[in-house]
Amino acid sequence: MIIEQQNQDLVIRVTAPADIRATQKVVDYLNLMESISKNQGTEEQATEVARDVHNEWWIKNRSLFIK
Repeated sequence: MIIEQQNQDLVIRVTAPADIRATQKVVDYLNLMESISKNQGTEEQATEVARDVHNEWWIKNRSLFIK
């Protein structure tokens, strides 16, 4: 593995991993951390977004819980 900084970017080079799912989880985590670092929202806005996500999830999955 090689980690280097190029201007404002951090470049990580790895050989092809055996477990691509684990690698995808790491990439997803890094994407989340990058998004969070750029966040300028308030706690109220975050609560509103969380409520919207919860409502959308419930609409899609309510049939799994209520027959």
